[in-house]
Amino acid sequence: MIVNPVMGAINTALNGFLNGLTGSASVALGALVGGMQATDMGGPINKAAYVFGTASLADAPAEGSSIMASVMAGGMVPPLAIALSTTFFKNRWTADERKAGAVNYVMGLSFITEGAIPYAAADPLRVIPSCIAASATAGALSMLFGCASPAPHGGIWVIAVIHNPVGYLAALAIGAVVGMLVLSFLKKPLPPEESGLEA
Repeated sequence: MIVNPVMGAINTALNGFLNGLTGSASVALGALVGGMQATDMGGPINKAAYVFGTASLADAPAEGSSIMASVMAGGMVPPLAIALSTTFFKNRWTADERKAGAVNYVMGLSFITEGAIPYAAADPLRVIPSCIAASATAGALSMLFGCASPAPHGGIWVIAVIHNPVGYLAALAIGAVVGMLVLSFLKKPLPPEESGLEA
């Protein structure tokens, strides 16, 4: 009963703050809305950024909204960063985590941030900051590269309608690699009996 008014107040306050960051602070805005996507992965902060992005489409030119592009990039890279880490830093993960990590490639490319939730729940102090770094990087670069999206969802499957698709792919790749490196640095190698890998 009290949850809806509280979430409404949070969303209103955040949207007011975000609206104040347009213009000259656009790269900072891209980093902020991107990072917000990874903060609670589906919670009120994530949703505030998404609603702000979709609302920006109403006044967007034909090529779409740069804010929406940054929001979508921020939501795509957490699963991608985790998938890359499970692929290239195998000794940080158990066999089950590595197997599930492969699914995160598809989830990340589809703008389904929730693929990162099991990893964040298991190790929040390492996974969440890494994902925020990845998302903020991707969101900032998307804005810096002048990317824009006319679509409110779709991930990589709407790349054909993204303004500056090459820049957008670069923003996603760089953000995901940043997240992978931060995460793999924070997570220490597991002993062979835990990772299931030979020493």
